[in-house]
Amino acid sequence: MRNQQESTEPPDSAVPPSTGADESSSAPTRRTFIATTTAAGGVVVAGGLVPEASLDGAQAAAAKAPPTSRVSLTVNGTRRTMTVDNRTSLLDLLREHLGLVGSKKGCNAGACGACTVLVDGRRQNSCLTLAVRLEGAEVTTIEGLADGDRLHPLQEAFIDQDAFQCGYCTPGQILSGVGCIQEGRTGSPEEIREWMSGNICRCGCYVKIVRAVEQAAGRK
Repeated sequence: MRNQQESTEPPDSAVPPSTGADESSSAPTRRTFIATTTAAGGVVVAGGLVPEASLDGAQAAAAKAPPTSRVSLTVNGTRRTMTVDNRTSLLDLLREHLGLVGSKKGCNAGACGACTVLVDGRRQNSCLTLAVRLEGAEVTTIEGLADGDRLHPLQEAFIDQDAFQCGYCTPGQILSGVGCIQEGRTGSPEEIREWMSGNICRCGCYVKIVRAVEQAAGRK
């Protein structure tokens, strides 16, 4: 009787595999996973076989080169003409294209004043200024402020008053101070502080900076 029961039981190889009823029916099987990833890889590898029209708008836009423009401006007395990406800021043009790294990139949001330069004689945050909008403009950076070996009076005043510590903000402070003097905003220490409030000194040299501006303005 025992032998008969054993003979009627199907062998292990004949038992159908488990249907995995206790597993999630939505989980991909190994076969479907391989099939889908192979198909996706085929699309990437054989990209030339996919019609261009099937690419979505974002992919098509990313494949295009960014728009550029030709701009001509005078920097520190020298005429410069170049073709740049329309999104290039004046700060990046000065630092990356012309190698004038005196203008510092601090916040890159117009809040610290480290990038201050003079555009047509007026103070401007170069990080917020698009280079392509300055066609024909005259730009002065810290590199062009001195006359050869002769320092600008405000540069000399900064040295006399020891108006810097780490020096990172100093180029922007000096250019802002020059603009402040040219605008006639130096009637009192309070007025200087007000009109240079956009330039941050993280070392806290404000008292000496004000004194330097007063000295260069002829009040000391």
